[in-house]
Amino acid sequence: MSQPKPVKVALFPNRELAILWDDSREDYISAHTLRCLCPCAECVDEITGQRTLDPQTVAQHLRIERWEPVGNYALRFFFSDGHSVGMYTFESLRAIGERGA
Repeated sequence: MSQPKPVKVALFPNRELAILWDDSREDYISAHTLRCLCPCAECVDEITGQRTLDPQTVAQHLRIERWEPVGNYALRFFFSDGHSVGMYTFESLRAIGERGA
């Protein structure tokens, strides 16, 4: 079975991302959760895989300003704190959504 892909992505003013998947599942993920789980090298040690971003330093009122696709496998988010280097694979976004973030 192939990995689900988003068919619609929307940003809500209440600081939430909505994803409609091609299998009809809908996930709603807060901007704060996405930022805290950023997979980039600034937020996760590339050698150990340990998260280096302290969630306590991420503002609760953080917003996603915009997003863009990365190839046919990921999304990149531009956060109101200026962070924009993390690429969230569809697989990782689905996992975050399934955890009920």
